[in-house]
Amino acid sequence: MTTVKIAAIQMNSGEDVAANLTRARRALRSAAADGAVLAVLPENFARMGKRESDRIAITEENNAGPLQDFLAAEAARANMWIVGGTIPLKSDDPKRPCASALVYDADGKRVGRYDKIHLFDVRVPESEEAYRESQSATPGTRPLIVETPWGNLGVAVCYDLRFPEQFRRMANQGMDILAIPAAFTYRTGLAHWEVLLRARAIENLCYIVAAAQTGTHPAGRQTYGHSMVVDPWGAILAESPSRPGVCSATIDPAHLKRLRQQFPVLEHRRIKTVS
Repeated sequence: MTTVKIAAIQMNSGEDVAANLTRARRALRSAAADGAVLAVLPENFARMGKRESDRIAITEENNAGPLQDFLAAEAARANMWIVGGTIPLKSDDPKRPCASALVYDADGKRVGRYDKIHLFDVRVPESEEAYRESQSATPGTRPLIVETPWGNLGVAVCYDLRFPEQFRRMANQGMDILAIPAAFTYRTGLAHWEVLLRARAIENLCYIVAAAQTGTHPAGRQTYGHSMVVDPWGAILAESPSRPGVCSATIDPAHLKRLRQQFPVLEHRRIKTVS
């Protein structure tokens, strides 16, 4: 199998949905023009409001709505797979939609939906920042693996990154590439973003493409940025600075296969508690 290029879209989303979509469209088309076959948008790419609850205003029905239409149309136009960051999709609780990352293939067909499992209910240490995502979102329950022409694609979101058992389960299901849309806070990103991404890549011998929000958002919230592509040995293949843009790198499925054969750590586990 030949090498392919994958891209992480880094954004500074605000409250203006139309403006955010215009920026996302420009970045996606730039990635496609550069030869990317897969692009990942960051968490909350369509809107970063002053409050977590602001997402309710753009909540869509499953399989129907302008944000989903946007993702499908851009994937088809660019002939490129897209992981659509997260958008709010209706759940059984009208006040708490799911934070859903949707996967579209190069024909614009939706082939996967992942609802964020771990919700960000924290007070950031040594800071006044506090978040209670569970008040405005309903958690998902199942990891997602999607078959692509270049290997099995897993999808997780932001705070999920801190829970290695989720990724071990995905590795058990054959994950080769992991897409991580995120909006890490500046403080937690500075401390842990890179090390967590590299650890998840090393532990599971997989490629990672992580797309992040960056900069200052409404109400003064700051996100860390530094979108990146990481290889299965933990090397950073590409990394964005702290401004919006496209971060891309070439990955080699054949190299991944050889590495797993030569260094079969996933087969050597003696404690297998995660199905």
